[in-house]
Amino acid sequence: MTVLATDFTQETRLETDLLGVKKIPAHAYYGIHTLRAMENFHISREKIGDCPEFVRGMVKTKKAAALANGILGTIPPHISDAIVNACDILLATDKFYAQFPVDAFQGGAGTSVNMNTNEVLANIALEQMGHAKGAYSHINPNDHVNKSQSTNDAYPTGFRVALFERSNAVLIALTSLSETFLTKAEEFNDVLKMGRTQLQDAVPMTLGQEFRAFGITLREEIKSIKRCQELLLEINLGATAIGTGLNTPVGYSELAIAKLAEITGHAFVPAEDLVEATSDCGAYVMLSSGLKRLAVKLSKICNDLRLLSSGPRTGLNEINLPEMQAGSSIMPAKVNPVIPEVVNQVAFKVCGNDLTITMAAEAGQLQLNVMEPVIGQCLFESLSLLENACFTLQDKCVKGITANRKVCLDFVLNSIGIITYLNPFIGHHEGDTIGRICAETGKSVREVVLARGLLSEAELDDIFSIENLMNPKYTAQRFAKAV
Repeated sequence: MTVLATDFTQETRLETDLLGVKKIPAHAYYGIHTLRAMENFHISREKIGDCPEFVRGMVKTKKAAALANGILGTIPPHISDAIVNACDILLATDKFYAQFPVDAFQGGAGTSVNMNTNEVLANIALEQMGHAKGAYSHINPNDHVNKSQSTNDAYPTGFRVALFERSNAVLIALTSLSETFLTKAEEFNDVLKMGRTQLQDAVPMTLGQEFRAFGITLREEIKSIKRCQELLLEINLGATAIGTGLNTPVGYSELAIAKLAEITGHAFVPAEDLVEATSDCGAYVMLSSGLKRLAVKLSKICNDLRLLSSGPRTGLNEINLPEMQAGSSIMPAKVNPVIPEVVNQVAFKVCGNDLTITMAAEAGQLQLNVMEPVIGQCLFESLSLLENACFTLQDKCVKGITANRKVCLDFVLNSIGIITYLNPFIGHHEGDTIGRICAETGKSVREVVLARGLLSEAELDDIFSIENLMNPKYTAQRFAKAV
């Protein structure tokens, strides 16, 4: 078992809780509740302080609560002001994140995170007032910082604030990647290539159309994630333990939520039913589902990029991906599509996280779901992975993709699939016959059509012109006349 990392050789202070007395490092802003959590949860290498957005979300929630409590008179003005000042100090710097050492995996429905936040803010406030850390008779983590709150409303509120703001970062990365694909689509707009369905030759298209589809499908995910974000704006601050609002003054919930909206700039609103909101994890499930949907699309795109760049001599070789590193310890000159491969793996992890979130959301019992910590770990991980994956795919792959124009065109001209363009002129049945002859003899579609006297050289020149293959207006006009 890992030994507790706290160094007791330094000067310590004593703090007491219902279980007894503990030595706390004198320099620490956290207190006894945090220390017990550190002792209890040696699970992962991830600490709450490793996710600054979560810490900031909790602190913004505490600031909103302190402002509301000060206005309503539930705590003295000087204490409210001290807590608000402590929140502002923490939000203005990154030096306090190390004071949030609790493991991301924890029992207790987030109580350890909530108390960690309460203790750090109380001790910052005490220090600013000229008192020693741990002098809780002046400002108390429970009685003052946690006033009118329970873990069961403060924790999910801070969690939602953090998720909303963290998902904005993913939207920025996703928007940039989508636009990069659309820029590439313009570059490849005149590159004629063969479209494929079920990995078989279908009909011609442009490489630009293919890349535009990548950009548009990712743009759809921006809308999808924004819809998921809207659910995060409904919060249960003021619900306290189970949603009944126990130990809150009249008007507290509405006022605290209004203050939180001012602090964050986001349109947070009270949930319709606080009892329901305290036990429900539906917003997390929806956000995770949206992230999984994005991951699936990213992975599909990366599969396509790998396939289109396969070869270079014995694959499709229609595009070239930037060469990022040597690909083999034994095969000389081999270069692999490592960037699409790593994004594929990110997608697999996000899908796995989604399953974990589904199981955790289902595991709620009665008036509370105690599994929110693992939901948080999975969501923050998925958001971080997807943000990094989008920028990595954009900067180290998509921007540097080039087209092998001749390879693309040769595939089209040698394909049996272009016979589909002749349907309006010779009919589907005759097309089947010609296609079979081409497959058996190795002759081109043009050769067989001419040999059977179905169309003239001039007509085939028009139909199979590069212009018509890229934008089949001639075929459409002829088909309209036939009808």
